[in-house]
Amino acid sequence: MSWQPTRDLVGYGANPPDPKWPDGARIAVNFVVNYEEGSEPSVQDGEGYTETGLTESSTSSQGLKGRDLAAEGMFEFGVRVGFWRIMRAFQERGLPLTVFGCALALERNKPAAEAIRQSDFDVCCHGWRWVRHFQLSEAEEREHIAKAVTSLKQTVGEAPAGWYCRYGPSVNTRRLLLEHGGFTYDSDYYGDELPFWQTVEGKPHLVVPYSLTNNDGKYAAGMTTSEQWFTLCRDAFDVLYKEGATMPKMMSVGLHQRLIGHPGRTAGLWRLLDYIQQQKGVWVTRRIDIANHWKTTHPYPGKGLNE
Repeated sequence: MSWQPTRDLVGYGANPPDPKWPDGARIAVNFVVNYEEGSEPSVQDGEGYTETGLTESSTSSQGLKGRDLAAEGMFEFGVRVGFWRIMRAFQERGLPLTVFGCALALERNKPAAEAIRQSDFDVCCHGWRWVRHFQLSEAEEREHIAKAVTSLKQTVGEAPAGWYCRYGPSVNTRRLLLEHGGFTYDSDYYGDELPFWQTVEGKPHLVVPYSLTNNDGKYAAGMTTSEQWFTLCRDAFDVLYKEGATMPKMMSVGLHQRLIGHPGRTAGLWRLLDYIQQQKGVWVTRRIDIANHWKTTHPYPGKGLNE
């Protein structure tokens, strides 16, 4: 039988390893911008309805057939305006950023793809399209992975080192990533604050966990002000920073162009970036840098890890 994920309710427990972040940092912080707009389910791409997820009207037309022009415009704002505002926020501060890029979306915005290519930001593949992989057949998912890698090589100039599905993977995803080859890690996991290794059909595979908590998706769930979002993320940072005196961890902050790209929400992002830059002993870094550091500092220990 092909490898299947198993549940691990123990993890590192009370004694997580010292990640030994560069320069003795107490915390590693990774900001992720999700580039999804243009790859979501749509009438144009054959789904027969307009995606409304993570917009101002996330539930207004769910289940309705046909085009929702309002929702289409909200998605378009993300790449017409929000993407550039977020890019400026990080580039003006000289901070790194990871792009969770849906391959088809980047194909459809050549200026944005070129801006990413010219930046020093890393691209983690967010799928060929912004669809739920656990609803794909194994053959469909295999095809999506292959098409996404080929596409990103063309648009941003290199194959992605990481992988992250929309919301959650299928039971086949991790095995199919190993089958395809070329991936350093995946982030399809929410259950830890440090990377860890798995053995998948006899092969080592690194998992760099992600988070939906320190995430601007909260705006689509009822959060209304940038101060609320800033306070949530600042408090998470402060707790991890304090704990980092003896148990350093990593912190993922998820951004969406059609959400935090709006001016009243970008204000909270600015405050968070400026706050973090004022602290000492912080490693603000790309996701691939965390993965490569873990591989070097905590190499694969051998088989028997959740095979």
